[in-house]
Amino acid sequence: MLKMRRRGGYGSKFWQRFGFFRSPEKQRLADGAGRCLWIHAVSVGEVNVARKLIDQLLRLRPDQSIVLSVTTSTGYAVAVDKAPASLTAIYSPVDLIPVVRSVFRRVRPVQFILVEAEVWPNLVHFARRCGVPVRLVNARLSPRSERRYRRLRKLAAPVFGMLDAVMVQEPEDAARWTGIGAPPDRVRVTGSVKYDQSGTGQASPARMEEFREILKTCWSGVLPRVVLAASTHAGEEQALGEIWRRLKGEFPGVKLLIAPRHAERRAEVRAGLEAAGLAVALRSLPLPQGDAPPDVLVVDSTGELRHWQALAQVVIIGKSFLANGGQNPAEAIAAAVPVLTGPHMENFTPLMRLLAEAGGIRQVASLEQAAGALRDMLHHPDQAAAMAARGKAALDRHAGAAARTASLLLDFR
Repeated sequence: MLKMRRRGGYGSKFWQRFGFFRSPEKQRLADGAGRCLWIHAVSVGEVNVARKLIDQLLRLRPDQSIVLSVTTSTGYAVAVDKAPASLTAIYSPVDLIPVVRSVFRRVRPVQFILVEAEVWPNLVHFARRCGVPVRLVNARLSPRSERRYRRLRKLAAPVFGMLDAVMVQEPEDAARWTGIGAPPDRVRVTGSVKYDQSGTGQASPARMEEFREILKTCWSGVLPRVVLAASTHAGEEQALGEIWRRLKGEFPGVKLLIAPRHAERRAEVRAGLEAAGLAVALRSLPLPQGDAPPDVLVVDSTGELRHWQALAQVVIIGKSFLANGGQNPAEAIAAAVPVLTGPHMENFTPLMRLLAEAGGIRQVASLEQAAGALRDMLHHPDQAAAMAARGKAALDRHAGAAARTASLLLDFR
C-alpha cells in the first residue's frame, strides 16, 4: 500500500484498489452488473489493446456494458480518454481474496477478460468459483517466460488450466501456452490486436490533394518528392537539418518536411533549422510571395500526420535519435512508406522485432549513420519500396485481429 501511495497518480480513486467506490461509481457498476464484460489491463500498452478491442465489441453489440480495470495511473488516463458511454473504467483490485471477492460481487460480469500475459491467480480463481468464464486475449509468451513457467509448472499449470480460452498473437505463442498448461482445444491464433491497423482509417484523397497543392505552392509549382521527419523532439530537428544541408544538393527534387511532436515548439524548431543554415517555412503561415523557396517545411499543425506520411518517399521516426523510446512507426508502415529510425525505439521493441525479422524497416545506430542510410534510400527507391512492402506485409498478417477477437468473445457467450 505504501509503495502504491508513493508512486502516486491515483488521486481520490486510490481506495478503488481495495474495493471501495464512491456513490456515482457504485451506480455505474450496478447498472451493468449481471450483463457486463470485465476487461482487465495493467498499463498503457495493454489499455491501448483493450480500447481497440472495446471499439470492435461495441461495433458488434452497441449496447454492451463494459468494465475496464487498470492498474497504473497512466493506464487509467488512457482508459478514460474519450471513453464511450457504455465503458466504466476502474482501478483494478489488489490480488487479495477479500478484495477480489468484494469487487467481483459488485461488478458481477458475464465474462472476465485478461489482456496479454497478465494472469492474476486470485482473480482467475474467484471468477471460476463464481461460474464466470475467463478468457485471455492478445496473449503472448516469450521463450524466456515459457522457460520460467515450465520450471514452476506444478504451480502455474493449474492456473492456466482454468482459462476458458487463450487467444494468441502467433502460432509459436500457441505452442508455448499449451506447453505450460493451457488446454490445447482452448488456444486459438487471432493475430495481434496491437499491430492491427485495419481500424485506424486511411488518408483522405481530398486532403492528399490539398497537401500536394501546399507542396507545389512552397516549391514554385513543382511537386517534390518528400522526406518527412515525423513526431520529432527537441534537438532532433537541428541535427536532421544539418544532415539535410549536406544532402540537399545531391537530391534537388527532394524536400524535407519536419513535423514536431509538439506543434507549439514551432519557434524553437525554426530557430534550430535556421541555425543549421536552412531556409524555413511554417505550415501555419502563408508563404511570402516572391521569396526564394524554402529548404524545409515545418508541419506545425495537428491531425495531419497520416496524410503527410502517405505522401512521403521516406519517413524518419522522431524521438528515436536523441531521446529514448521512439514513436510508433506502424501508421507509416501500414501506408507502405519506407521507414528509417534511430537506435532508441525501446517503447516499440516487439513491433521493431517483427519488422526487423521481416526486413521491413531500417534502423541505424546514430545520426551519422542516418545520413548514409537516407542517401542510400533516396538513391535506390526501388529497394526502399521493397523494404516498405515487406513491412506492410508483416503488419497485414495481423489485420482484423481486433474484430476476430471481439467476435469470438461474443460468440462464446
